[in-house]
Amino acid sequence: MATKQLASYSIKINDIVVSIRIIEEAAEPVPLYLSSVANISEMTKVILEKIRQEFISSVNLGRIHFDENSEIIKIRDMFRLEVKRLLDKYFPGIDEKTSSMLMNYIISQDLGLGDIEILLKDDSLEEIVVNAATEPVWVYHRIHGWCKTNLRMTSEKQIRHYATMIGRDVNKEITLLAPLMDAHLSTGDRINATLYPISTRGNTITIRKFAKDPWTITDFIKRKTISYQTAAVIWLAIENELSVIIVGGTGSGKTSMLNVIANFFPPNQRILSIEDTRELVLPTNLHWVPMETRMPNPEGKGEVTMLNLLVNALRMRPDRIIVGEIRRREEAEILMEAMHTGHSVYGTFHANTAEEAVVRMTNPPINLAKPLLGAISLFLVQNRNRRTGFRRTFQIAELLPNGDPNILYQHDARSDDILPVNASKTFRESISLYTGMTDADISENLAKKVKILEWLVSKNIRDVNKIGQIMADYYRNRLNLA
Repeated sequence: MATKQLASYSIKINDIVVSIRIIEEAAEPVPLYLSSVANISEMTKVILEKIRQEFISSVNLGRIHFDENSEIIKIRDMFRLEVKRLLDKYFPGIDEKTSSMLMNYIISQDLGLGDIEILLKDDSLEEIVVNAATEPVWVYHRIHGWCKTNLRMTSEKQIRHYATMIGRDVNKEITLLAPLMDAHLSTGDRINATLYPISTRGNTITIRKFAKDPWTITDFIKRKTISYQTAAVIWLAIENELSVIIVGGTGSGKTSMLNVIANFFPPNQRILSIEDTRELVLPTNLHWVPMETRMPNPEGKGEVTMLNLLVNALRMRPDRIIVGEIRRREEAEILMEAMHTGHSVYGTFHANTAEEAVVRMTNPPINLAKPLLGAISLFLVQNRNRRTGFRRTFQIAELLPNGDPNILYQHDARSDDILPVNASKTFRESISLYTGMTDADISENLAKKVKILEWLVSKNIRDVNKIGQIMADYYRNRLNLA
């Protein structure tokens, strides 16, 4: 197979234009993500490297201590002055815009994360992974899945330096005595780092990028992650304040789906979200209070747990409660209590099928009484095919009063579609009980929702705030599909 280009685009970082190409090659088992700085010539790069080396020689980095944020700012200013002097020396008569661009390039290599800065600016990437200095940096692309890049770390020392620098900015440290670090930046990006020999091949950095352009229901339907009909069913459940738990394995898109179904929330209710790391992006017209857990400080003080926030949330008069992930018995018990007292609850849970979710919830360590699960209206099960990378809604199941799941829709791998399996025993009954709608009314309502979703997709409306406004118009009976 000859080289095949899958995508080509450019990104701009402080006036530096970076060209991105994603290609397939016969000898490579995964696509290649190739980046190159487009507006800096190879000759200029040689001179910039000479400037960088002279810059390093002129500033004794070993004597600099990053103890206070104010000191860091002063050091950055000092570096800028020194780099500016060197640029004027090697590029006499350079204009201000070009000087600023080249200065940013040099500083990103020494005070920033170097080439990783390029990857952080690519909104198409979900994950950036440094496994060791002996292999290329890997990325997870929204469309093309795992890709190998043409970027490498120069040494294990450089990887450790980057990890230390990231930790310092968020008051975390990573050392040989504490070789694991989990942190998240002010941008929302989540960072994990490990040091050799805990990671036996070398130092690692894993960056899960915060989605600045969050997935919406339009995206998921266009990518066949969910069908029009099943999306309408979830919308109907949310409109009528039924609780939904999103189930799936690691990387199956549980949090993304949680963000997507939040598109259906009405704007006249108070929504509280609780996450370990802020990942949700809801429409700005919603009455939304996002909250985040906090790790203890080095002295073991100041921790705020998921359970702390859950208990507190119930005192804040929420209409809807979103929980990033249900992991412990105490959290599950509080959520079940919230459901039984009239709150609508949405969250994620690790399991591969609806049946497995019931087994996991009713056995240690969570160990809930099975009849309690009847408070959950629907399990929405997500799956990622690790061979193709495609994420699909795998099952939608209602929970019966005894806690057993009844599968309403099941993904068919042959047709790549999610198909109806069993008739509803409780879901439609609950809708009818709370709304007075007949079975025919429910079917008509679902058909109307499908029509609106088809209109969203046909118009390619994928901005989360615009969708939020359309939903607000729908709930106020002012939606015009013209």
